[in-house]
Amino acid sequence: MSSPLITAAELAGHLDDPSWVVVDCRFTLTDPAAGPATYARAHIPGARYANLDEDLSRHPGPRDGRHPLPAAEDFAARLGAWGIGNDSRVVAYDEATGAMAARLWWLLGWLGHDRRLVLDGGFAGWSAAGLPVEARKPAWQPTRFVPRNVADDSVVAAADLPGLQTSGSLLVDARAAPRYRGEQEPIDPIAGHVPGAVNRPASVNVETDGRFRAPDALRRELTEVLGGRPASDLIAMCGSGVAACQLLLALDVAGLGAGKLYAGSWSEWIRDPERPIAKGPKP
Repeated sequence: MSSPLITAAELAGHLDDPSWVVVDCRFTLTDPAAGPATYARAHIPGARYANLDEDLSRHPGPRDGRHPLPAAEDFAARLGAWGIGNDSRVVAYDEATGAMAARLWWLLGWLGHDRRLVLDGGFAGWSAAGLPVEARKPAWQPTRFVPRNVADDSVVAAADLPGLQTSGSLLVDARAAPRYRGEQEPIDPIAGHVPGAVNRPASVNVETDGRFRAPDALRRELTEVLGGRPASDLIAMCGSGVAACQLLLALDVAGLGAGKLYAGSWSEWIRDPERPIAKGPKP
């Protein structure tokens, strides 16, 4: 099995390879200015910065969640502007846990680009290893990125969720358990979860240092979550479709295959007052 993860030591050996492009995805949902500021202070040499709000999402409309997917052609243009072509090996990183980096990883796969990796342990692991950083913005040559087989069948719309759940698909909410149970909601205006969804917080996919847990452990636990279903029957969601991508990355790390993404997630679900809301520990 080819892992979607790369270690800091492995990445360090490719920093001078022009066919490799590193992208910094650090972002704080509650403080959107924090990610760009941390990038400006120090980043992996040569890394471009991907802003979750501006680059990895489109601006939301009144019925959208907080981070709707960008249009495929717009995101392809953004990749080209970063110097990412169809032959580029792309390595995404965030602060540690992969939740933000997985968004870029997923978007690349959505456009049919398989040469994509996530830095295991993120910038925290890179720094802990004493590897070099820089503060200056690097220079690069823009290129052209052409999407291949945009995988729209990997994206689930809110209107399709009830039917998919009835037919056997499993909706998995990657938010923290108190948010899923509706006990607290620090970001969105309404607390609770989509009826029928089960909870697996993104935090349980990684160790305390932010590195992903061993593939065997993830495979065992996620197989239990799937309950006999194939990975293709798993629909990942979270607050706005970002941490859900980390769950899909964990499926890949575990060697179980690819699930689907409810991109609008909770922040979109609650835009329609007619949609039902559940609370409590069970679906």
